[in-house]
Amino acid sequence: MTETAQAEAAGLLRGCGLPQAWAGQSAWRILDTHFQGLRLLHSWRIWLADARRPRLLHYVALTPQALDVPALLQAAAPFPDLLPLAQELAAQCFGLLPGFHRITLQQGQVLLTLCVGEPRALLREQQFAADAIFLDTSSALGDWDRWALKALARCCRRGTALATTQASPQLLDGLAQSGFEMQADTGQFNPRWELKSTREPLRTRAATPGTCAVIGAGLAGASVAAALARRGWQVQVLDAAATPAAGASGLPAGLVLPHVSADDSPRSRLSRAGVRLMLQQVRRLLPQGQDWDASGVLEHRLDGSPGLPADWSQAGRDWSRAAAERLHGRAWSQGMASAVPTLWHTQAGWIKPARLVQAWLAQPGVCFIGNAPVTALRQQGDDWLLLDAAGQTLATARHVVLANACGALQLLDDLAEARPELRPRLAQRPALHGMRGVLSWGLQPAGAAAALPPFPVNGLGGLIPAVPLAEGVAWYAGATYEAADQPAAPAVAHHQTNLEKLRTLLPAAAQTLGPAFAAGQVQAWGGTRCVSTDRMPLVGALQEGDAPSLWISAGMGSRGLSFSVLCAELLAARLGAEPLPVEASLARFLHALRAARPADDADNS
Repeated sequence: MTETAQAEAAGLLRGCGLPQAWAGQSAWRILDTHFQGLRLLHSWRIWLADARRPRLLHYVALTPQALDVPALLQAAAPFPDLLPLAQELAAQCFGLLPGFHRITLQQGQVLLTLCVGEPRALLREQQFAADAIFLDTSSALGDWDRWALKALARCCRRGTALATTQASPQLLDGLAQSGFEMQADTGQFNPRWELKSTREPLRTRAATPGTCAVIGAGLAGASVAAALARRGWQVQVLDAAATPAAGASGLPAGLVLPHVSADDSPRSRLSRAGVRLMLQQVRRLLPQGQDWDASGVLEHRLDGSPGLPADWSQAGRDWSRAAAERLHGRAWSQGMASAVPTLWHTQAGWIKPARLVQAWLAQPGVCFIGNAPVTALRQQGDDWLLLDAAGQTLATARHVVLANACGALQLLDDLAEARPELRPRLAQRPALHGMRGVLSWGLQPAGAAAALPPFPVNGLGGLIPAVPLAEGVAWYAGATYEAADQPAAPAVAHHQTNLEKLRTLLPAAAQTLGPAFAAGQVQAWGGTRCVSTDRMPLVGALQEGDAPSLWISAGMGSRGLSFSVLCAELLAARLGAEPLPVEASLARFLHALRAARPADDADNS
């Protein structure tokens, strides 16, 4: 960082009254209109050095293109206190396609939301009120005309501080017309008119961190609990089972990988955001090679669905790219269909979900309560009572999050009976239903390495070839799909389905593992997924108003590893009036009370 850049960053901080202004606050939200990395590093360093710093620092930055990582590292190299921060940031600056990217720094206490694209469009996608704004007028972002400043003003609360670089008379006049009171290059937002947010349905009033009860101790519930605890909440996680991850999240091993589509659909974009967040979590919490691995995943698209967009950029290829060459000359690829697209997902791998759930529940501020089946919710004043079948109170909290998959339906139906005024609003959510599945697994037979791929393969079913267990190295194939309201098929039928899928996907692997199926030596793991009608999770408030206290995060289907952290961050952002981790237009596809839409693809994720 040059002395000029340091001086500019320090000047913008002082112009916004920092660090004094954030003293004693639970969170602080900075909006930077032109991200170059240098101002973030300086703000981060000042935050680290301040004993009265807020628990959470949000830094939302606009940029027309992805960060120049080598230039950032070169600029920070002469400064020993900045270089480690620059290196932590650089390690996560991959795949920066147009749109929002949430980058978690400083063990989740510094959250960078990097927004790539045209500034006006990016500002319209924000639904938060900044505490401080760095308005950069020296960049090539175009003029800050009336419409750009109006969009900027929508990201302000009364009292938002603003500091600019080289404010012209025309800019100062425009800022004044947009509601800012300026003195030279600094000022604050204090319009003469009443502020409204009627066009921002995802914006809520910030709730002071307090008590929250989460029902369900799987991926959805544990990720919410950890996200809130990092923000200073005291969270109780209740589950009917004695131990966490007793339901579908008890899957022995699962895949985290992005969804792809030729039109880069909302599902695809949301899944990338979710995978990025999930990989940040497992890198911090789990031992690699034992509880997870960044192995990459090969996808053989046997269902005939389209592959990557035709204009897929280099940033996109950081995520997924064509990979037919990975099949050539490999023993394990013999017999695989060659006339279908094959993709390599670099940012992907396998995870043991139960180990991640346990790590989340072990975070400070989280308390797990097992053998606690919640059968009813009742509100008493500002508190929620969580009741068992005998009407006894299991827990009391100001906020409640339903994260117990399809079990949420019974609680909501019972609540609607007790409070009929809630029934019309609750009816706006997509329907949820259960899908049973069985995963086939066993220990690798001797000499199987050549016939099994060195990484997971997904497509029609899937295979995770090598997961370390105490008793050896295990493989996992499947899983099946079966409606939960239909009679359950015997395990042998599920094994046969998984083997037939494997014969289509990886014939050599099926031939090697086939004898174990024939001899009845394959074990089964079964669980029930919770799936919405449009195959997208449900996350958000279940009440009207700007201060809801009843929330839901459910309906992850087969993609809990890809969506659970994203949903938790969306819920926490709305509860704390924080910047959203994705564009508001994308977040609406996950809104709990959205109008149900048909599934936009044929998978059961």
